[in-house]
Amino acid sequence: MFNHLLSLLIWLPIVGAVPVLLAGSGRPNAARWISLLMAILTFAISLFLIPQYHPDVAGMQLVESHLWIESLNVHYSLGVDGISVALILLTTFVGILVIVGAWEVIQDKPHQYMAAMLVLEGLMIGVFCATDALLFYVFFEAMLIPMFILIGIWGGPRRVYATLKFFIYTFFGSIFMLVGLIYLYLKAGTWDLHTLAALPLSLTEQSWLFFAFLIAFAVKVPMVPVHTWLPDAHVEAPTGGSVVLAAVMLKIGGYGFLRFSLPIVPDASHHFAWVVILLSLIAVVYIGYVALVQEDMKKLVAYSSVAHMGFVTLGIFIAFMLVREQGNTDAARLGMQGAMVQMISHGFVSGAMFSCIGVLYDRLHTRLIKDYGGVINVMPWFGFFYVLFAMANCGLPGTSGFVGEFMVILSSFSANPWIALFAAFTLIIGAAYTLYLVKRVLWGEITNPHVAEMKDINGREWIVLGSFAALTLLIGIWPEPLTHLMDNSVNQLVQVLAIHKV
Repeated sequence: MFNHLLSLLIWLPIVGAVPVLLAGSGRPNAARWISLLMAILTFAISLFLIPQYHPDVAGMQLVESHLWIESLNVHYSLGVDGISVALILLTTFVGILVIVGAWEVIQDKPHQYMAAMLVLEGLMIGVFCATDALLFYVFFEAMLIPMFILIGIWGGPRRVYATLKFFIYTFFGSIFMLVGLIYLYLKAGTWDLHTLAALPLSLTEQSWLFFAFLIAFAVKVPMVPVHTWLPDAHVEAPTGGSVVLAAVMLKIGGYGFLRFSLPIVPDASHHFAWVVILLSLIAVVYIGYVALVQEDMKKLVAYSSVAHMGFVTLGIFIAFMLVREQGNTDAARLGMQGAMVQMISHGFVSGAMFSCIGVLYDRLHTRLIKDYGGVINVMPWFGFFYVLFAMANCGLPGTSGFVGEFMVILSSFSANPWIALFAAFTLIIGAAYTLYLVKRVLWGEITNPHVAEMKDINGREWIVLGSFAALTLLIGIWPEPLTHLMDNSVNQLVQVLAIHKV
C-alpha cells in the first residue's frame, strides 16, 4: 500500500464519490454516511504519511512515476516533501469537517453535494502531490469543476454571477501558466519539475515566465488587484464551499509559487520580488480597511483572507531580498517557514470563521451584521468558539494566527524595517475589523426577536468547531512538530534562492 500511498489518497475520495452518487436522492442518509466514511478513511490513510515521510531526508519522497502520454512525454509522477505533507493533512482533515458540517444543512440533492466535495478533495490532494508540470496543470484546472458545481447549485441568490466570475478569473490566469509550461516543454522536452528547475534560461525568458506564473497563482491566492472574485464567491457559496475555498484552495496559489516561480525562474523572481512584496503590503494594509466597512459577515472574512494570505506571499518573496542582497539565509529561512505556517494556520482559522458564520446563517438565514446583536446571551458556547477564532484571526499569541505572522514580520525586519512596519500594521487593522465584528454580533442587548429564539450549537456543530479550535490552539502553543515537518523542505527552497541561472 505504501508504494502507492499518494495515488490511494488522490483516487479514494474520487472513486468513493461514485457510490455516493448511486445512493441517489431517494437515500440521502446512505449518501451522507458513505461520504463521511470515505472522508474519514482518506484522513486515516493520510496519517500514514507522518511515519512514512522522513523530514530529515532531503528531496521528494514516496515517489511514483508512470508514463502517461508517451507522445508528449507526460508522466503520472507523484511525490511529497514536508510542505506537501502538511497541506495534504490539512485537506483531508477539512474534508471530514465540511461533510459533518453539511449533514443536516444540505437537503437539496445531498448525494450530489457530498460527491462533489469528495471529488474536490481528491483533486486538491493531486495538486499537492504532482511532480509533473502537465499533471499539476490537469489537477489545478479540474478543481474548478466541483467548486463551480458547489457554488452554482447550492449557492445564494447571485450564485450564477459569482460562479462565472470565479471560473473566468481562475481559468484566465491558468491560460498564462499553460503557455509558460508549453514553452518550457518545447525547450526541455519534458514536463518533469525537477528537470525544468535545472533548465538554463536567460533573464528575458525567465521574466516572461515569471509573469505567466504570477498571473496564474496571484488569482488563486488571491493577490491585489485580481482578488475581486473571492468576496463574491464566498458570499454566494454554501458554508462547506466557503470553508474549502478559504482553508485549502487559496493555499494552492502560494504552493504554486514554491513549485514553479522559485526553482524555475529564480533570477526573475528576485528581479521582480519588489512587485510581489508591494502587492502583498497593499493586501495586508488596504484590504484590511476594506474589510472594516463590510456589512456582510462573509464578505468581511473573505477580505480578511486576502489580507492574511498577503503574509504568505510576503514571506516567500522577502526571502529573495535576504538571500540575494544580504546573504542572510537564517532570516530568509524564518520568513519562508513563517509563510508556510501561515498557510496552514489560515486554513484552520478561516475555515473556522466561515463555519461560525454558517452556524448563524442556518438559524437566522441572514449574513448581515446589523441583523444580529446579543447572540452570546442565547448561544454562550457558540460565543466561546467565535471569540477564540476571532482572537486567532487577530493574531493573538497562543493561537496559530500569531506564529506565522510573527515569523514573517521578524524576517521582514531583517530585510527592511519599513516593510516590517507595514506588515505589523495588519495586527492593528485585523484587530479592528475582527473585534468590531464580534462586538456587533455577540455583545449588547438582543434587538432582533428572532435572535432570542436561536438555540446554542448542537453536537454536530460542536465536533466541527471543537476540531478547528483544538488545531488552532495546538499550533499556537506548540508549533514545533509542524515546523520540523517542513524544515528540510524550507532549507532546500532557501538554497534554491541563491542559485543564479544568468
